[in-house]
Amino acid sequence: MEWIAGVDEAGRGPLAGPVVAAAAVLDPRAPIVGLDDSKKLAEPRRAALEAEIKARALDWAVASASVEEIDELNILQATLLAMRRAVGALSRRPARARVDGNQAPRLACPAEAVVRGDSLHAEISAASILAKQERDRRMRALSRDFPQYGFDAHKGYPTRAHLDALLRHGVCAHHRRSFAPVRDALRRARAA
Repeated sequence: MEWIAGVDEAGRGPLAGPVVAAAAVLDPRAPIVGLDDSKKLAEPRRAALEAEIKARALDWAVASASVEEIDELNILQATLLAMRRAVGALSRRPARARVDGNQAPRLACPAEAVVRGDSLHAEISAASILAKQERDRRMRALSRDFPQYGFDAHKGYPTRAHLDALLRHGVCAHHRRSFAPVRDALRRARAA
């Protein structure tokens, strides 16, 4: 049986926190019912599917790129790095990879970019769910240390509440300094 890894990420757009990628190899003889793009699933359903994926997948791995790597490389390159790390963390090399989006990272196996792949291929949907669940967990953990930003609610995305918190509290170590709203907050703080 050919091992096909699905690969996806979570957290390209937020102003804070890492970008997280996952790779999942599913058993085509034992499909997991209900897989879909993680953004289309309610959190309780994602959590149930995450547990099922981890229990039934032939292999899975989650990896990330840090805020510092995002700021140094840019968000696209950091995302591709996290994806390479996730595929590299699998217990064995897949025959090929299907990657959500329009660009695939360089991998040790052939990789195909699939636009909206998280709605089209079960293995990409599984990776989407794993990445989203892990990133959300990390943002809830950050919120315990930095409650003033509300990371548990908006997961670092540029919501009105997050932008207001940046104005009131400034930038913390987990904000992406290369993103315009964070740069603007740093400029305002220096000018004050």
